[in-house]
Amino acid sequence: MKKKVTAVFDIGKTNKKFFLFDTNFKEVHKEYTSFEEIEDEDGHPTENLPALQKWLKDVFNRILEAKVFEVKAINFSTYGASFVHIDAHGNRLTPLYNYTKPLPENIVTEFFEEYGPREEFLRDTGCADLSMLNSGLQLYWLKKSKPKVYSKIKYALHLPQYLSYIFTGIPLSEYTSIGCHTALWDYSKKDYHTWVYREGIDKILPPIVSTETSINMNYNGSRIKIGVGIHDSSAALLPYVRSIKKKFVLVSTGTWSIVFNPFTEKPISEETDNKDAINYMRINGKPVKATRMFLGNEYKVQVNKLDKHFGVNDDYHRSVKFDYDTCFEIIQDFKHCYRWESITDVDMPEKTHISYHKYEHAYHQLMTELVMLQIKSIKEALGNNSIARIYVDGGFSNNDIYIKLLSHHFKDKKLSTTDASLGSALGAAISISDNKLNSKFLKQNYALKKHVPFILK
Repeated sequence: MKKKVTAVFDIGKTNKKFFLFDTNFKEVHKEYTSFEEIEDEDGHPTENLPALQKWLKDVFNRILEAKVFEVKAINFSTYGASFVHIDAHGNRLTPLYNYTKPLPENIVTEFFEEYGPREEFLRDTGCADLSMLNSGLQLYWLKKSKPKVYSKIKYALHLPQYLSYIFTGIPLSEYTSIGCHTALWDYSKKDYHTWVYREGIDKILPPIVSTETSINMNYNGSRIKIGVGIHDSSAALLPYVRSIKKKFVLVSTGTWSIVFNPFTEKPISEETDNKDAINYMRINGKPVKATRMFLGNEYKVQVNKLDKHFGVNDDYHRSVKFDYDTCFEIIQDFKHCYRWESITDVDMPEKTHISYHKYEHAYHQLMTELVMLQIKSIKEALGNNSIARIYVDGGFSNNDIYIKLLSHHFKDKKLSTTDASLGSALGAAISISDNKLNSKFLKQNYALKKHVPFILK
């Protein structure tokens, strides 16, 4: 008897992944690939959408033809802030413009002159001024700068919904993609912002459905439930929201460390000049306050410098374990030693000064300073909420020093780590499932581990 599975395409900027999960959400098959980026008409690097589309169809058709598994459902998790524009025949009209592409300054200025004041607009939409990362402004830019192209757009589809559209031919929008700092959504009105209607942009945005929506279709002879897609950050949060009954914040670490507070009573940040305070949306449309920091990137930069300074190999940092005496010495006589390259902080010195003679000591100092930044980020996401639980997943969940220092600082809270390498893919599978998650889900599927803070003498 064939095993019943849910298929998920989890599309990151670098890695494209395909998973099959059984009815208990255990991974039973996975594949990875990546594509070289192509260039848009301005020479800016962007996603190779034709190659991605071909890979999606090839992989899925091969799985169906092999008849090893019975695919009951399929869903899509992808990065956000990205639109695919299609004409009345479903043909793509533009490249997928990269959210790192700069918007012309005159467009941004003109926009805020029309729809400002800037601070009020950013507060209402839960955004910082992040240019093309506020993907709604891409539509404004196209309308003003490329009117001929804009006039042909039948639908502007967020990337997760475009992948769903490839399989269903049905254009839709859903909350998590709309809510990820797009500048489209007015969080106080719980509707598209006034500017969207005044510019007529609502006419090219497909109908909004719940993220849990799925379409039952006959696909290549198989009866399959096809999901509408989900933004990856919201997907990664979903297994926690569904299985934990008490309030928590999730610290999702990697190149970016993003702290999610799905229980905030005041989600919209007053600090519109803080580009690292942003909002996401849960699958039911509720806002999620989030703060972000380029933690993993900065760690990589600084460790690379330490490796060269001490003449050790690239993997040496992985072997450094927490040392109580070293930590005690650093905290007792603390001073900032590292100048960051990809993070701005008021306390950092003019230049890095390493006085330690041992790699281990310099590394403990580095982790102490990085964790201090992480603590600021967590406190900002917590706000005034009385939340007693912190979950940490991603790359730093395995860093002994990071976890011990974090649990020491938040000793009044319960800190746990999870191995959520499947995070967003699993969230995409769960979002279209009727299965209820119980309190043991994280322990069984995410290797949940509780941490006890160390006590300084």
